[in-house]
Amino acid sequence: MALVVFLKGINVGGHRKIRPSQIATKLKRYDAVNVGAAGTFVVRKPVSRARLRAELKRLLPFESEIIICSGNDIRRLVASGPFTNKSADRTIIQFVSVLGKRPSRAPRIPLSIPADGDWGLKVLRHDVRFVLGVHRRQMKAIGYLGRVEKIFGAPMTTRSWSTIEAIARILDPQ
Repeated sequence: MALVVFLKGINVGGHRKIRPSQIATKLKRYDAVNVGAAGTFVVRKPVSRARLRAELKRLLPFESEIIICSGNDIRRLVASGPFTNKSADRTIIQFVSVLGKRPSRAPRIPLSIPADGDWGLKVLRHDVRFVLGVHRRQMKAIGYLGRVEKIFGAPMTTRSWSTIEAIARILDPQ
């Protein structure tokens, strides 16, 4: 079964920089594929989560939250078409936050941040490991995502919906 790895908080604003392509090369025995610059990998050969986590900890030059989910979880998410009927333009980003563990609490959905006035971020759906939503293309979005993490009470890292779709294409090449 394929695994998908999401590293939290790397290559953000020039801080905690790594070259994900080099990490993927060092994991080639597991047929690891790097997706973008944010620390996202598809691991296509069988390996236990514990072993993969240990290898990543050894390869990373700093501590990072390592979130691993099954490729089937990503396949199911994409097949559900969560953004199919949602219009998007260049000012709105569709995102998926991947939870590192079961949330300690689940808020009422939909959730808007800020709660009053013009929204900056909307959580539209929570699906076990995933929090889906949209945010406006603005610097405040990073702070809003941090608030979502606090609201759920679990570590999470966020990727754009287009990255999640790219992962699905790597999992199931045509």
